[in-house]
Order: sequence, then C-alpha cells, then structure tokens
Amino acid sequence: MTDFSKDLKSKYERLRSNYASRDARMGLVRMIRQGRMNEVYPDLFPAGPLNMGIVANMIDVAAHDLAEVLAPLPAFNCASAKSVSDSARKFAEKRSLIVQGYVAHSDLGRQMYRAADQYFTYGHSPSMIEIDDDNKMPRITFCDALGSYPVFDRWGNVKEAMFSYTLTRDELLDKYPQAARVIKPPTGSYNMDKSTHTVVRYHSATQNIMFMPDKEGLILEQYANPVGICLAEWTVRPTVDGEPRGQFDDVVGVQLAKGRMALLALEAANKSVQAPLVLPPDAQELALGPDSVLRTASAEKVRRIPLEVPSSAFAEQGILDSELRNGSRYPEVRTGNTDSSIVTGRGVQALMGGFDTQIRAGQAMFAKTLENLVSKALELDEKIYPDLERTMRGNMQGTPYEIKYKPSRDIKGDYTVDVQYGLMAGLDPNRALVFGLQARGDKLISRDFLRRQMPFSLDATEEEQMVDIEEMRDALKTAVAGYAQSIPVMAQQGQDPGEILERVAEIISGREKGKPIESVITDAFAPEEPPPGEGIPGIDGTDPAAQGGSPGVGGINSDGTMRGVAPGQQGMGPGGRPDLSMLLAGLSSRGEPQMQANVSRRIPI
Repeated sequence: MTDFSKDLKSKYERLRSNYASRDARMGLVRMIRQGRMNEVYPDLFPAGPLNMGIVANMIDVAAHDLAEVLAPLPAFNCASAKSVSDSARKFAEKRSLIVQGYVAHSDLGRQMYRAADQYFTYGHSPSMIEIDDDNKMPRITFCDALGSYPVFDRWGNVKEAMFSYTLTRDELLDKYPQAARVIKPPTGSYNMDKSTHTVVRYHSATQNIMFMPDKEGLILEQYANPVGICLAEWTVRPTVDGEPRGQFDDVVGVQLAKGRMALLALEAANKSVQAPLVLPPDAQELALGPDSVLRTASAEKVRRIPLEVPSSAFAEQGILDSELRNGSRYPEVRTGNTDSSIVTGRGVQALMGGFDTQIRAGQAMFAKTLENLVSKALELDEKIYPDLERTMRGNMQGTPYEIKYKPSRDIKGDYTVDVQYGLMAGLDPNRALVFGLQARGDKLISRDFLRRQMPFSLDATEEEQMVDIEEMRDALKTAVAGYAQSIPVMAQQGQDPGEILERVAEIISGREKGKPIESVITDAFAPEEPPPGEGIPGIDGTDPAAQGGSPGVGGINSDGTMRGVAPGQQGMGPGGRPDLSMLLAGLSSRGEPQMQANVSRRIPI
C-alpha cells in the first residue's frame, strides 16, 4: 500500500465523516419516499398489509411535481463580444450549435428530471464532465447525490470531489478486471457471491482516480486531468448554514404522524363496526347473519356498544395535512383543491406564489451549473481533440441540423456560453407574454434580448434572419397584390390589362411548382431584352455626342448639347419637330382688334 493510496483512503474517510449527518437525513428521506415508513419508525406501524401506511405520500408527490416543473432545459446561446460583425456572429452561432450537440449527446433533457428531483429532495445535485472516448466527445453527467462528497474553496467552486458506488463482485470485475487480485473467488458448490464492494471516484484539477477504500486504497484507474480544473460541479440549494438540506427534511415526522393518524382512524372505524351487541333481558337467542330475526319486546334497546372517538382526532388530521403542505412549501392548489375566487380577489396565482419562487430559485442555481459545465465541456473538447474534425447532428426547435467542426478552429479558446431560463421565469405563460410584449412595445428591451429570454431553446440569430425573410416576402406579396388591383382601373380606361394578368398568372404558376415567392416574382418582372438596334441613339447606332469628346454629366455632353440628339436638332422637339406656335387674338383699350404671333422655344432641363 503506497503513501498516495493511504492519503486517498484517509481523505475519503474524513469527508464521509464530515457529511455523516447529511447522509443520515438523505437516507431517511429516501426511505420515506420509497414508502418504507415502517422501517423508519417500526413502533408506529403494525405488522401486516397496512405496515406502509394508507395515506398519500405527499413528500413523494410534491418532489415529483417540483422536479417536473424545474426540469425543462434553458436556452443555450454563445454570444460574441463583437455581435455587429457578421463573421463574429457566425462564429458564435456555430459554437451555439456545438453546445446544442453536447446537450443532445449527453441526453441532458432526461437527466434534468433526476437532477431536479435530487435538488429538492436532498438539497444538492452533483454533476461532472466525462470523456466519451467512443464518440470522441465530452459528456455531461448528473451523478447520484448519495455518497457524493465535494470540497469547496472560499468562493464556492469545487476543488475536489469524491463519488462512492456499491458494486457486486461480478459488476466490479466486468468493469475493472485488475481488481481480481484483491477479491477472493467465491466458495461453495454454486459459486454464489452476493457480497458488495465500495468503489470511489476521485476528481481534482490535476488527476482523476478510481480506487477501492475497503481494499487498502487499491487504485483501479488513474489518468491526468488535461484541463487543469476540477471537472465536477455542484448545484446546492440555498441554506442558512451552507450545509445542503432537502425541501422535506423537516416534514418527515409530519408525514409519519399523518400516516399513523389514518391507521388509528381506520382502527376506530373497524372497532365501531365490530363492537359487541347489547340486548334486553327478554332476548334469549342471538341470530347472526343477513335476514336474521331477534325476538324481544324492547327492540329500541338493541344496539352496539358505541366507541367514543373525540372530534379533535379528526381535526388533527386536517392540521397535520396543513403542516405538511406548509413545511414542504407545496400549495394546495397544485392538487386541484382551491377556494380561490375572482369575487374575493384571492387568485390562483396568489396561492402559488411560494411555488413559483421555488422554481425561480432552482432555475438560478441550475443556470450557473449548466453554464460552468458547458464551458468545461468546450475546453475539454479543445484540449483533448483539437484537430479532430467531426460531424455533429442535432435538432434545434424542431429543425434538424448537421455541421462539421474542428475544436481548434471553431472553439478557438472561447468557452463562454449564456444560459438563460428567460426573463419571465417563474411567471405563468399568459403573464410572461404580456410582460415581454409590454417591455418590447415601450422599447425598454430589444427583440434580440427578448428572444434570448424565452423559456425554451431558441437560436436568436437564425430566428432573426427568418423573421426578416418573412417580412420581406410579405412585402413582396403586398406589392404584387397592389399591382393586380390596377386591373379594374385599366379596364375602365380602355387600356389592355393583359400584361398584368400574364405576370400574375406566371407568379401563381411558379408557386404551384413550389418555387420561392422571391424567385417567382423576379422571373415574372424580369425586363425584356430589346431587339437588336433598338434604343441605340443616332442613325448609325453610335452616340454622336460621344464623338466630340469625353462624355459629360448625366444627359449633357461636355459642349453643353443634349446627349442622344442629332446635330441641328438641339432645342427642337423630339425628332426635329418645330416649336409650338401661339396665336393670340384680343381687343385694345380703344376697341380695335389686335393679333399677335409668338414662337416659344424651350430647352428641356
């Protein structure tokens, strides 16, 4: 046994001793959730079929409900410090897809239900980054809270972590054949070995080790940590003294008392039914069974001996139920029992206020944990597989994607990730939508910020592009609709609307073939090519104005003449037509007739 093995074994024993009270509370709550109340307090429950209680296990019900509300994953976005740059935004967008691939590969959506359950039940939920060498990718794993022992620094970061597991001999030898030299072979004719062995995984910033503390610290596996930081993370429920405490540690006794009171009420009802009969003296025979007949002159005196059960015993059951809900912070409205009314002003949301704050606090704790886990996964991927190009497939908001990435090129030392449960976390969907729209309408927040606060996975960059495309397509369709509305006006004026009808029909035909609206409209309104020679100024197909020097500005030549007008026709009408002559006839002040003839020459500007 080496000194290093001794140190590992002693460190594990010290940590287990420090967390002994925590492990005892966790084991007690686990037994209650499993329904093994008779094992916790055997004197309270009789032997027989009712030894596990006859009331609903509210601790288990509340834990499942809280976990199911907290479990949905947040949105993962890799933002760039230079988001205005297209290259930076594309770089951040690709890293976001890589992170989504990590989440899908780790099956984090299903793991979160167990992690959230342990968070509320035990007060903490451990997790870590492992290396999946078969797929050449990091994997995020949430571990069992029982048997896990962290070491924190003064800032709350995990410096070291130990996870203990109990394995049978066959399970241990299948995973670690090297342990065969310290485990004795089974004896007996059937070779049945039901003994178990403890295996501990140790993780620090420098190395990862698996050893057996009950075999003198035998090291089964050891390798260096390439990242240089501990790969374990802890999600701890806030407590007054920093020691993890579960949501239901203080109501275990209440659940047991409620179960015991229910058994006593059942026993009282049973004794009342089976109480002995009281008969008057003239009743000489006692007939039993259905339709039996008793002969007596005092029938009103035939009765069973009453069992006096005080009404306070039944009231105590209601008090215990109320204490159980208050102690576990589980509102009655979650089980469908509420007397809320809009008349009294006591709404359902007011009754669930405490429930919503628990979910919001849990989301804040898990958001930081997931941010650290994903950041470590990116760093681990780049350190171990820097030049390995891989194809990653995933699904984002129902849209499958496939990318090729190389960690050294596409991660490039940027391990930042933004994990958001949404600005509206803790609010019901209706109020969350109204709140977001009101803040956006008053320009308190931007569209991009509101997208990133949504309580579901969303690629904000891609969604912005899709919205822009939809708006432009809507604008194109509106323009075409306005273009088609000119058909009745043209028909009334005697013009030919055939060209409009032809283009609209071409757009409809293109959409029937499945072409995008922008491509169909572009083809329908493409300018027609002019026939040869048409539109060329000058008689011989050359620009006469260009023969005399360099071209001028706009439609004016350098010598001041109009471009495209033949010599000798400058200032005249199109095609050399004469100026407009104006003949005016009138009377003078003396009443004499007067005639004027003027010629107006105008050069277009």
